Amino acid sequence: MNLRGIVAVSGRPGLFKLVGQNKVGYILESLDAQKVKIVANITNTKLASLEDITVYGEDEEIKLVDIFTKISAKGTTPDVKADTATLRTYFNEVAPGHDEEKVYASDMKKIITWYSLIKDLPLFKEDTPDTPGTAAEIKLSEEKAAEDKKQKNTGSKAASAKATTKTSAPAKKASMTSKKGV
Repeated sequence: MNLRGIVAVSGRPGLFKLVGQNKVGYILESLDAQKVKIVANITNTKLASLEDITVYGEDEEIKLVDIFTKISAKGTTPDVKADTATLRTYFNEVAPGHDEEKVYASDMKKIITWYSLIKDLPLFKEDTPDTPGTAAEIKLSEEKAAEDKKQKNTGSKAASAKATTKTSAPAKKASMTSKKGV
């Protein structure tokens, strides 16, 4: 299954295909029948590549691709409007070992909705290519890696900054008077 270039955009329903990039942002095309093209601003829009999304697990994180594969093998999905117990039972079958405290009903609904959107697309049946992808896809994955690294380092930097802060004696006040002849 080839999910490369398929992204979820924060604040927008549905899924989008990453078409390209310009100086303002990423050019995205919706995967629905309307094929609406939008430009997602780089500075205030968050994109999440489906290829990189994982679900909390009890032992280790579960890749979304693996969940989609199991849903495809199962063949049926429950109604997105089903009650939480039904969704949880189904999700235990397709994502065994997921963390039930961290994976909410809204997350399960979103995954089932995403599966419904992409199951009929030709790329769903393709194998993931070994090539890195388009320039925009590479930049998106690099930005995600940099953001993850920044988030991991933020806690340790704050602690080390506190440890290395020195206390010094107050600086002497500079004299603001000037000598003028009277």
